[in-house]
Amino acid sequence: MPYEVVSAYTLLVGDDGGPMLSVHTTASDAWHALDREIRERCRMRPRPRRRVTAEAATRLADAWRDADPDFRYWNVTVHRLPVPVPVIAGPPMVARPMAGAFR
Repeated sequence: MPYEVVSAYTLLVGDDGGPMLSVHTTASDAWHALDREIRERCRMRPRPRRRVTAEAATRLADAWRDADPDFRYWNVTVHRLPVPVPVIAGPPMVARPMAGAFR
């Protein structure tokens, strides 16, 4: 069976209140989720979605972590997952006439 490789992104954010783990289909969604989670933990207003970049989310998350580096952590990780893909179209077949059919 052939395989297709897909990407999944995990976001892990934690502090003394416990960890939060989420899975995303795109890197952009993971960075937006990191920005949203840190802003929520800091009681900041949400940033407009179009303004979130990986660099901005990283700076914000690093500043949040620097306030208590012994207990706060975050991580965005990409995973490449092989997914089996069923064969839906095989080689063309030639039908043979059946004996005694349609005389």
